[in-house]
Amino acid sequence: MTSLHWFRSDLRIADNTALWHACRDASTSGGSVVGVYTICPDQWAEHDMAPVKVDLILRTLRELSTDLAELNIPLRILKLPRYADVPASLVSLCRELGARSLYLNKEYELNEVRRDERVAEAIAGQEISFHAFDDQTVVPPGSLRTGEGRWYTVFTPFKKSWIKLLEADGIPEVLPAPKKQAPLDPRAIFDPIPTLVANFDTWPRPELWPAGEKAAISRLSHFIELSINAYKDQRDIPSIDGTSTLSHHLSIGSISPRQCLHAALEANKGKLDGSDKSSAGGAKHWISELVWREFYRHLMVSFPRLSMARAFKPETELLKWRDDPASLNAWQEGRTGLPIVDAAMRSLLHTGWMHNRLRMVVAMYLTKDLLIDWRHGERHFMRHLVDGDLAQNNGGWQWSASTGTDAAPYFRIFNPISQSRKFDSDGTFIRRWVPELAELDNDDIHDPSGLPALLRSTLNYPEPIVDRAIVKDRVLAAFQAIRR
Repeated sequence: MTSLHWFRSDLRIADNTALWHACRDASTSGGSVVGVYTICPDQWAEHDMAPVKVDLILRTLRELSTDLAELNIPLRILKLPRYADVPASLVSLCRELGARSLYLNKEYELNEVRRDERVAEAIAGQEISFHAFDDQTVVPPGSLRTGEGRWYTVFTPFKKSWIKLLEADGIPEVLPAPKKQAPLDPRAIFDPIPTLVANFDTWPRPELWPAGEKAAISRLSHFIELSINAYKDQRDIPSIDGTSTLSHHLSIGSISPRQCLHAALEANKGKLDGSDKSSAGGAKHWISELVWREFYRHLMVSFPRLSMARAFKPETELLKWRDDPASLNAWQEGRTGLPIVDAAMRSLLHTGWMHNRLRMVVAMYLTKDLLIDWRHGERHFMRHLVDGDLAQNNGGWQWSASTGTDAAPYFRIFNPISQSRKFDSDGTFIRRWVPELAELDNDDIHDPSGLPALLRSTLNYPEPIVDRAIVKDRVLAAFQAIRR
Protein backbone atom coordinates (compact mmCIF):
# COMPACT_ATOMS: atom_id res chain seq x y z
CA MET A 1 0.00 0.00 0.00
CA THR A 2 1.30 3.46 -0.92
CA SER A 3 1.31 6.44 1.42
CA LEU A 4 1.54 10.00 0.11
CA HIS A 5 3.44 12.66 2.05
CA TRP A 6 2.48 16.20 1.09
CA PHE A 7 5.45 18.53 1.57
CA ARG A 8 4.67 22.17 2.30
CA SER A 9 6.66 24.21 4.87
CA ASP A 10 8.76 21.17 5.81
CA LEU A 11 11.28 20.75 3.01
CA ARG A 12 13.60 18.33 4.82
CA ILE A 13 13.85 14.64 5.67
CA ALA A 14 15.27 14.79 9.22
CA ASP A 15 12.93 15.71 12.09
CA ASN A 16 9.98 15.82 9.71
CA THR A 17 7.10 14.53 11.84
CA ALA A 18 4.63 13.58 9.13
CA LEU A 19 7.28 12.07 6.84
CA TRP A 20 8.70 10.02 9.71
CA HIS A 21 5.26 8.58 10.52
CA ALA A 22 4.48 7.93 6.86
CA CYS A 23 7.71 5.98 6.41
CA ARG A 24 7.34 4.09 9.67
CA ASP A 25 3.79 3.04 8.84
CA ALA A 26 4.76 2.08 5.29
CA SER A 27 7.65 -0.05 6.54
CA THR A 28 5.35 -1.80 9.01
CA SER A 29 2.77 -2.59 6.35
CA GLY A 30 5.23 -3.42 3.58
CA GLY A 31 4.12 -0.40 1.58
CA SER A 32 5.89 2.53 -0.06
CA VAL A 33 5.99 6.32 0.29
CA VAL A 34 5.72 8.99 -2.39
CA GLY A 35 6.28 12.70 -1.75
CA VAL A 36 4.36 15.49 -3.44
CA TYR A 37 4.75 19.27 -3.53
CA THR A 38 2.15 21.68 -4.91
CA ILE A 39 3.23 24.83 -6.76
CA CYS A 40 0.40 27.39 -6.90
CA PRO A 41 1.65 30.53 -8.70
CA ASP A 42 -1.57 32.54 -8.64
CA GLN A 43 -2.08 31.88 -4.94
CA TRP A 44 1.56 32.63 -4.17
CA ALA A 45 1.30 35.95 -6.01
CA GLU A 46 -1.88 36.78 -4.10
CA HIS A 47 0.02 36.05 -0.89
CA ASP A 48 2.81 38.43 -1.99
CA MET A 49 5.49 35.74 -2.04
CA ALA A 50 8.88 37.18 -3.04
CA PRO A 51 10.74 35.94 -6.14
CA VAL A 52 13.80 35.36 -3.96
CA LYS A 53 11.76 33.01 -1.75
CA VAL A 54 10.32 31.18 -4.77
CA ASP A 55 13.86 30.69 -6.04
CA LEU A 56 14.93 29.35 -2.63
CA ILE A 57 12.00 26.92 -2.60
CA LEU A 58 12.79 25.58 -6.08
CA ARG A 59 16.46 25.07 -5.27
CA THR A 60 15.54 23.44 -1.95
CA LEU A 61 13.15 21.11 -3.76
CA ARG A 62 15.98 19.97 -6.01
CA GLU A 63 18.08 19.13 -2.96
CA LEU A 64 15.11 17.45 -1.32
CA SER A 65 14.33 15.35 -4.38
CA THR A 66 17.90 14.03 -4.38
CA ASP A 67 17.77 13.24 -0.65
CA LEU A 68 14.43 11.48 -1.02
CA ALA A 69 15.67 9.42 -3.96
CA GLU A 70 18.36 7.96 -1.70
CA LEU A 71 15.52 6.75 0.54
CA ASN A 72 13.59 5.28 -2.44
CA ILE A 73 10.95 8.02 -2.15
CA PRO A 74 9.97 9.70 -5.44
CA LEU A 75 8.98 13.37 -5.36
CA ARG A 76 6.04 14.43 -7.50
CA ILE A 77 5.29 18.04 -8.42
CA LEU A 78 1.76 19.34 -9.00
CA LYS A 79 1.54 22.71 -10.77
CA LEU A 80 -1.82 24.27 -9.99
CA PRO A 81 -2.96 27.90 -10.19
CA ARG A 82 -4.65 28.15 -6.79
CA TYR A 83 -5.32 26.32 -3.55
CA ALA A 84 -8.85 25.62 -4.76
CA ASP A 85 -7.36 23.27 -7.37
CA VAL A 86 -5.41 21.22 -4.83
CA PRO A 87 -8.06 18.82 -3.40
CA ALA A 88 -9.09 17.33 -6.74
CA SER A 89 -5.48 17.06 -7.91
CA LEU A 90 -4.39 15.24 -4.75
CA VAL A 91 -7.30 12.84 -5.08
CA SER A 92 -6.30 12.19 -8.68
CA LEU A 93 -2.68 11.56 -7.68
CA CYS A 94 -3.78 9.17 -4.93
CA ARG A 95 -5.79 7.22 -7.50
CA GLU A 96 -2.82 7.12 -9.88
CA LEU A 97 -0.53 5.80 -7.16
CA GLY A 98 -3.06 3.61 -5.42
CA ALA A 99 -2.36 5.59 -2.23
CA ARG A 100 -4.61 4.86 0.72
CA SER A 101 -3.27 7.47 3.14
CA LEU A 102 -2.15 11.10 3.06
CA TYR A 103 0.36 12.52 5.57
CA LEU A 104 1.09 16.19 6.14
CA ASN A 105 2.37 18.70 8.67
CA LYS A 106 -0.13 21.42 9.53
CA GLU A 107 0.05 24.96 8.26
CA TYR A 108 -1.75 27.58 10.32
CA GLU A 109 -2.52 30.58 8.13
CA LEU A 110 -6.24 30.92 7.41
CA ASN A 111 -6.19 30.18 3.67
CA GLU A 112 -3.97 27.17 4.27
CA VAL A 113 -6.24 25.87 7.03
CA ARG A 114 -9.27 26.15 4.74
CA ARG A 115 -7.38 24.44 1.91
CA ASP A 116 -6.45 21.53 4.17
CA GLU A 117 -10.02 21.18 5.39
CA ARG A 118 -11.19 20.82 1.79
CA VAL A 119 -8.44 18.29 1.09
CA ALA A 120 -9.48 16.25 4.14
CA GLU A 121 -13.09 16.26 2.94
CA ALA A 122 -12.14 15.29 -0.61
CA ILE A 123 -9.98 12.30 0.32
CA ALA A 124 -12.43 11.13 2.98
CA GLY A 125 -14.90 10.60 0.15
CA GLN A 126 -12.35 8.30 -1.49
CA GLU A 127 -11.76 6.30 1.71
CA ILE A 128 -8.22 7.63 2.00
CA SER A 129 -6.99 8.17 5.55
CA PHE A 130 -5.80 11.65 6.57
CA HIS A 131 -2.91 12.15 9.02
CA ALA A 132 -2.01 15.72 10.10
CA PHE A 133 0.74 16.61 12.58
CA ASP A 134 1.96 19.69 14.43
CA ASP A 135 5.53 20.29 13.25
CA GLN A 136 6.16 24.02 12.76
CA THR A 137 6.57 24.76 16.47
CA VAL A 138 8.13 23.15 19.51
CA VAL A 139 4.88 23.55 21.45
CA PRO A 140 1.75 22.94 19.34
CA PRO A 141 -0.40 26.05 18.78
CA GLY A 142 -3.45 26.05 21.00
CA SER A 143 -1.82 24.06 23.79
CA LEU A 144 -0.99 27.05 26.00
CA ARG A 145 -3.69 29.00 27.85
CA THR A 146 -3.77 31.45 30.72
CA GLY A 147 -5.19 30.48 34.11
CA GLU A 148 -8.55 31.83 32.89
CA GLY A 149 -8.41 29.61 29.81
CA ARG A 150 -7.66 32.46 27.41
CA TRP A 151 -5.06 32.75 24.66
CA TYR A 152 -1.84 34.45 25.63
CA THR A 153 -1.52 37.92 24.14
CA VAL A 154 1.58 39.10 26.03
CA PHE A 155 4.97 37.60 25.31
CA THR A 156 6.52 37.32 28.78
CA PRO A 157 3.75 35.22 30.37
CA PHE A 158 3.60 33.14 27.17
CA LYS A 159 7.32 32.47 27.41
CA LYS A 160 7.04 31.49 31.09
CA SER A 161 4.21 29.09 30.29
CA TRP A 162 6.15 27.70 27.30
CA ILE A 163 9.20 27.02 29.46
CA LYS A 164 7.12 25.56 32.28
CA LEU A 165 5.45 23.10 29.90
CA LEU A 166 8.75 21.93 28.44
CA GLU A 167 10.34 21.59 31.85
CA ALA A 168 7.40 19.46 32.96
CA ASP A 169 6.95 17.34 29.82
CA GLY A 170 10.49 17.34 28.46
CA ILE A 171 11.91 18.79 25.26
CA PRO A 172 10.40 17.14 22.15
CA GLU A 173 12.91 14.84 20.54
CA VAL A 174 14.53 15.43 17.17
CA LEU A 175 13.35 12.63 14.92
CA PRO A 176 15.97 10.95 12.75
CA ALA A 177 15.75 10.79 8.98
CA PRO A 178 13.48 7.93 7.87
CA LYS A 179 15.00 4.60 7.02
CA LYS A 180 15.48 3.61 3.41
CA GLN A 181 12.23 2.34 1.98
CA ALA A 182 11.55 -0.77 -0.06
CA PRO A 183 13.07 -0.83 -3.56
CA LEU A 184 11.21 1.33 -6.03
CA ASP A 185 8.95 0.07 -8.73
CA PRO A 186 10.86 0.58 -12.02
CA ARG A 187 7.84 2.56 -13.24
CA ALA A 188 8.11 5.10 -10.39
CA ILE A 189 8.02 8.70 -11.62
CA PHE A 190 10.40 11.40 -10.41
CA ASP A 191 9.06 14.75 -11.59
CA PRO A 192 11.63 17.37 -12.65
CA ILE A 193 11.82 20.46 -10.49
CA PRO A 194 11.04 23.59 -12.52
CA THR A 195 13.65 26.33 -12.68
CA LEU A 196 11.02 29.07 -12.99
CA VAL A 197 7.48 29.69 -11.79
CA ALA A 198 5.00 31.79 -13.75
CA ASN A 199 4.46 35.33 -12.42
CA PHE A 200 7.79 35.37 -10.58
CA ASP A 201 10.98 36.97 -11.84
CA THR A 202 14.27 35.11 -11.77
CA TRP A 203 16.27 35.93 -8.65
CA PRO A 204 19.72 36.98 -9.90
CA ARG A 205 21.80 36.15 -6.81
CA PRO A 206 21.06 32.58 -5.64
CA GLU A 207 24.56 32.30 -4.18
CA LEU A 208 23.45 34.56 -1.32
CA TRP A 209 21.09 31.89 0.00
CA PRO A 210 22.47 28.32 -0.14
CA ALA A 211 19.51 25.96 -0.36
CA GLY A 212 18.58 22.67 1.20
CA GLU A 213 18.71 20.76 4.44
CA LYS A 214 22.48 20.31 4.44
CA ALA A 215 23.01 24.05 4.01
CA ALA A 216 20.62 24.75 6.88
CA ILE A 217 22.38 22.34 9.25
CA SER A 218 25.74 23.79 8.23
CA ARG A 219 24.53 27.32 8.97
CA LEU A 220 23.18 26.25 12.38
CA SER A 221 26.49 24.58 13.25
CA HIS A 222 28.42 27.66 12.15
CA PHE A 223 26.27 29.90 14.34
CA ILE A 224 26.46 27.67 17.40
CA GLU A 225 30.21 27.19 17.14
CA LEU A 226 31.28 30.73 16.27
CA SER A 227 28.59 33.27 17.10
CA ILE A 228 26.02 32.23 19.68
CA ASN A 229 28.05 33.21 22.75
CA ALA A 230 28.36 36.74 21.40
CA TYR A 231 24.76 36.88 20.14
CA LYS A 232 23.49 39.08 22.99
CA ASP A 233 26.11 41.75 22.26
CA GLN A 234 26.28 41.50 18.47
CA ARG A 235 22.73 40.74 17.36
CA ASP A 236 21.80 44.43 16.94
CA ILE A 237 24.81 45.44 14.86
CA PRO A 238 23.88 45.18 11.16
CA SER A 239 27.42 45.47 9.80
CA ILE A 240 28.57 42.16 11.27
CA ASP A 241 27.46 38.54 10.98
CA GLY A 242 26.03 38.43 14.49
CA THR A 243 22.68 36.67 13.96
CA SER A 244 21.86 33.08 13.10
CA THR A 245 20.53 33.94 9.60
CA LEU A 246 18.34 30.84 9.80
CA SER A 247 14.98 32.54 9.34
CA HIS A 248 14.75 31.66 5.63
CA HIS A 249 15.42 27.99 6.40
CA LEU A 250 12.81 28.02 9.17
CA SER A 251 10.27 29.73 6.92
CA ILE A 252 10.34 26.92 4.33
CA GLY A 253 11.19 24.15 6.77
CA SER A 254 14.64 23.10 5.59
CA ILE A 255 15.40 23.03 9.31
CA SER A 256 13.06 22.51 12.25
CA PRO A 257 12.59 24.65 15.38
CA ARG A 258 13.33 21.57 17.48
CA GLN A 259 16.73 21.15 15.84
CA CYS A 260 17.47 24.79 16.60
CA LEU A 261 16.30 24.49 20.20
CA HIS A 262 18.36 21.37 20.88
CA ALA A 263 21.47 23.07 19.50
CA ALA A 264 20.85 26.16 21.64
CA LEU A 265 20.26 24.05 24.74
CA GLU A 266 23.57 22.33 24.26
CA ALA A 267 25.25 25.74 24.06
CA ASN A 268 23.25 26.91 27.11
CA LYS A 269 24.21 23.97 29.34
CA GLY A 270 20.75 22.44 29.06
CA LYS A 271 18.88 25.47 30.39
CA LEU A 272 15.85 26.99 28.69
CA ASP A 273 15.93 30.40 30.34
CA GLY A 274 19.59 30.81 31.20
CA SER A 275 18.82 32.57 34.47
CA ASP A 276 21.83 30.92 36.07
CA LYS A 277 24.90 33.16 35.89
CA SER A 278 26.97 30.34 34.46
CA SER A 279 24.76 30.09 31.42
CA ALA A 280 25.81 31.67 28.15
CA GLY A 281 23.97 34.96 27.69
CA GLY A 282 23.94 34.68 23.92
CA ALA A 283 22.28 31.27 23.91
CA LYS A 284 19.68 32.47 26.40
CA HIS A 285 18.75 35.38 24.18
CA TRP A 286 18.61 33.25 21.04
CA ILE A 287 16.27 30.79 22.76
CA SER A 288 14.08 33.78 23.59
CA GLU A 289 14.01 34.69 19.87
CA LEU A 290 12.89 31.14 19.07
CA VAL A 291 10.06 31.60 21.58
CA TRP A 292 9.06 34.84 19.84
CA ARG A 293 8.63 32.82 16.63
CA GLU A 294 6.42 30.39 18.55
CA PHE A 295 4.43 33.26 20.08
CA TYR A 296 3.56 34.78 16.71
CA ARG A 297 2.59 31.37 15.31
CA HIS A 298 0.31 30.71 18.29
CA LEU A 299 -1.29 34.14 17.82
CA MET A 300 -1.98 33.37 14.16
CA VAL A 301 -3.98 30.33 15.26
CA SER A 302 -5.68 32.04 18.18
CA PHE A 303 -6.73 35.14 16.22
CA PRO A 304 -7.47 34.27 12.57
CA ARG A 305 -8.05 37.93 11.72
CA LEU A 306 -4.27 38.34 11.70
CA SER A 307 -4.29 36.35 8.44
CA MET A 308 -6.76 38.82 6.97
CA ALA A 309 -4.76 42.08 7.09
CA ARG A 310 -6.64 43.09 10.23
CA ALA A 311 -5.16 44.86 13.23
CA PHE A 312 -4.92 42.86 16.43
CA LYS A 313 -6.32 45.85 18.34
CA PRO A 314 -9.69 46.45 16.60
CA GLU A 315 -9.86 50.08 17.66
CA THR A 316 -6.74 50.86 15.67
CA GLU A 317 -8.64 50.09 12.47
CA LEU A 318 -9.99 53.64 12.96
CA LEU A 319 -6.56 55.25 12.72
CA LYS A 320 -6.34 57.97 10.08
CA TRP A 321 -3.23 56.91 8.21
CA ARG A 322 -1.74 59.32 5.69
CA ASP A 323 -2.20 58.61 1.98
CA ASP A 324 1.21 59.65 0.65
CA PRO A 325 2.32 57.57 -2.36
CA ALA A 326 5.42 59.69 -2.97
CA SER A 327 6.75 59.16 0.55
CA LEU A 328 5.86 55.47 0.45
CA ASN A 329 7.77 55.11 -2.81
CA ALA A 330 10.77 56.97 -1.38
CA TRP A 331 10.76 54.63 1.61
CA GLN A 332 10.53 51.54 -0.61
CA GLU A 333 13.44 52.67 -2.78
CA GLY A 334 15.70 53.97 0.01
CA ARG A 335 15.37 57.70 -0.80
CA THR A 336 14.04 59.11 2.48
CA GLY A 337 17.06 61.28 3.31
CA LEU A 338 17.73 59.28 6.48
CA PRO A 339 20.87 57.19 5.86
CA ILE A 340 20.15 54.23 8.16
CA VAL A 341 16.63 53.86 6.75
CA ASP A 342 17.83 54.13 3.17
CA ALA A 343 20.70 51.69 3.73
CA ALA A 344 18.32 49.15 5.22
CA MET A 345 15.78 49.46 2.42
CA ARG A 346 18.43 49.20 -0.29
CA SER A 347 19.92 46.13 1.37
CA LEU A 348 16.47 44.51 1.22
CA LEU A 349 16.11 45.19 -2.50
CA HIS A 350 19.58 43.85 -3.31
CA THR A 351 19.81 40.85 -0.99
CA GLY A 352 16.23 39.82 -0.19
CA TRP A 353 16.92 40.12 3.53
CA MET A 354 17.12 42.74 6.26
CA HIS A 355 18.73 42.71 9.68
CA ASN A 356 16.13 42.44 12.47
CA ARG A 357 17.12 45.65 14.24
CA LEU A 358 16.76 47.49 10.95
CA ARG A 359 13.36 45.92 10.33
CA MET A 360 12.17 47.61 13.49
CA VAL A 361 13.80 50.92 12.57
CA VAL A 362 12.30 51.13 9.08
CA ALA A 363 8.91 49.86 10.22
CA MET A 364 8.75 52.44 12.99
CA TYR A 365 9.83 55.11 10.51
CA LEU A 366 7.07 54.23 8.03
CA THR A 367 4.28 53.93 10.60
CA LYS A 368 5.28 56.71 12.98
CA ASP A 369 7.47 59.24 11.16
CA LEU A 370 5.47 59.01 7.93
CA LEU A 371 2.22 57.82 9.56
CA ILE A 372 1.61 55.42 6.66
CA ASP A 373 -0.49 52.29 7.16
CA TRP A 374 1.58 49.32 8.36
CA ARG A 375 -0.09 47.09 5.76
CA HIS A 376 1.88 48.81 2.99
CA GLY A 377 5.10 47.95 4.76
CA GLU A 378 4.02 44.40 5.55
CA ARG A 379 3.21 43.81 1.89
CA HIS A 380 6.49 45.32 0.67
CA PHE A 381 8.48 43.10 3.01
CA MET A 382 6.64 39.95 1.92
CA ARG A 383 7.27 40.82 -1.73
CA HIS A 384 11.02 41.08 -1.17
CA LEU A 385 12.04 38.92 1.81
CA VAL A 386 13.66 35.51 1.35
CA ASP A 387 12.35 34.63 4.82
CA GLY A 388 8.86 36.06 4.31
CA ASP A 389 6.57 34.46 6.87
CA LEU A 390 3.08 35.79 7.54
CA ALA A 391 3.07 35.25 11.30
CA GLN A 392 6.52 36.74 11.92
CA ASN A 393 6.13 39.59 9.44
CA ASN A 394 2.68 40.55 10.65
CA GLY A 395 3.74 40.36 14.28
CA GLY A 396 6.76 42.57 13.68
CA TRP A 397 4.88 45.19 11.71
CA GLN A 398 2.00 45.41 14.16
CA TRP A 399 4.49 45.66 17.03
CA SER A 400 6.12 48.67 15.39
CA ALA A 401 2.81 50.26 14.42
CA SER A 402 1.39 49.84 17.96
CA THR A 403 -1.64 48.03 16.52
CA GLY A 404 -0.63 44.53 17.61
CA THR A 405 -0.48 42.42 20.71
CA ASP A 406 2.20 43.29 23.27
CA ALA A 407 3.24 46.05 20.87
CA ALA A 408 5.39 49.10 21.42
CA PRO A 409 3.27 51.85 23.06
CA TYR A 410 1.97 54.29 20.48
CA PHE A 411 3.98 57.09 22.07
CA ARG A 412 7.22 55.10 21.69
CA ILE A 413 8.86 56.39 18.54
CA PHE A 414 12.35 55.33 17.50
CA ASN A 415 14.68 58.13 16.57
CA PRO A 416 16.36 56.64 13.48
CA ILE A 417 19.39 58.89 13.87
CA SER A 418 19.93 57.76 17.47
CA GLN A 419 19.44 54.15 16.38
CA SER A 420 22.00 54.67 13.65
CA ARG A 421 24.58 56.17 16.01
CA LYS A 422 24.05 53.37 18.52
CA PHE A 423 24.06 50.33 16.24
CA ASP A 424 26.16 51.51 13.27
CA SER A 425 28.40 53.91 15.16
CA ASP A 426 31.18 54.10 12.59
CA GLY A 427 28.80 54.10 9.63
CA THR A 428 30.09 50.83 8.17
CA PHE A 429 26.65 49.58 7.16
CA ILE A 430 25.58 52.95 5.77
CA ARG A 431 28.75 53.26 3.67
CA ARG A 432 28.10 49.87 2.13
CA TRP A 433 24.58 50.64 0.95
CA VAL A 434 24.61 54.44 0.59
CA PRO A 435 27.97 54.92 -1.14
CA GLU A 436 27.23 58.56 -1.96
CA LEU A 437 27.85 59.27 1.75
CA ALA A 438 30.96 57.10 2.08
CA GLU A 439 33.37 60.04 2.43
CA LEU A 440 31.56 61.64 5.36
CA ASP A 441 33.03 61.28 8.83
CA ASN A 442 31.59 58.98 11.49
CA ASP A 443 29.43 61.75 12.91
CA ASP A 444 27.97 63.44 9.84
CA ILE A 445 27.16 60.19 8.04
CA HIS A 446 24.22 59.54 10.34
CA ASP A 447 22.53 62.87 9.60
CA PRO A 448 23.94 64.75 6.60
CA SER A 449 21.01 67.17 6.72
CA GLY A 450 22.98 69.16 9.30
CA LEU A 451 25.83 69.86 6.90
CA PRO A 452 26.21 73.24 5.18
CA ALA A 453 23.94 73.55 2.16
CA LEU A 454 26.81 73.84 -0.33
CA LEU A 455 28.38 70.60 0.90
CA ARG A 456 25.01 68.82 0.91
CA SER A 457 24.50 69.80 -2.72
CA THR A 458 27.60 67.82 -3.72
CA LEU A 459 26.44 64.55 -2.14
CA ASN A 460 23.70 63.59 -4.60
CA TYR A 461 21.62 62.54 -1.60
CA PRO A 462 18.03 63.64 -0.90
CA GLU A 463 16.93 65.94 1.88
CA PRO A 464 14.79 64.26 4.60
CA ILE A 465 11.23 63.79 3.34
CA VAL A 466 9.70 64.51 6.75
CA ASP A 467 10.44 67.04 9.45
CA ARG A 468 11.01 65.05 12.61
CA ALA A 469 9.88 68.03 14.69
CA ILE A 470 6.27 67.30 13.72
CA VAL A 471 6.40 63.52 14.02
CA LYS A 472 5.56 62.98 17.66
CA ASP A 473 2.69 65.47 17.82
CA ARG A 474 1.17 63.99 14.64
CA VAL A 475 1.35 60.41 15.95
CA LEU A 476 -0.03 61.31 19.37
CA ALA A 477 -2.92 63.19 17.79
CA ALA A 478 -3.78 60.23 15.52
CA PHE A 479 -3.85 57.71 18.36
CA GLN A 480 -5.55 60.01 20.84
CA ALA A 481 -8.29 60.61 18.28
CA ILE A 482 -9.28 56.93 18.27
CA ARG A 483 -9.11 56.81 22.06
CA ARG A 484 -11.68 59.56 22.17
